[in-house]
Amino acid sequence: MDGLTKMWASFTGMGLMIAASFLITFARLKLKGIIRGVVSTVAFLLLLLSIVYMLISIM
Repeated sequence: MDGLTKMWASFTGMGLMIAASFLITFARLKLKGIIRGVVSTVAFLLLLLSIVYMLISIM
């Protein structure tokens, strides 16, 4: 993979980590009940996806 593609994969991973961080903070502070669980699950999935993108950027 060329360097430019690795850079974009890294930026995508960082963006997903930031989005996951904001979502989990919002869920913990503002939401209750089942909605909180759904938003937390989405944040966790974004975090896992960001890990995949970061691993791709290393290769």
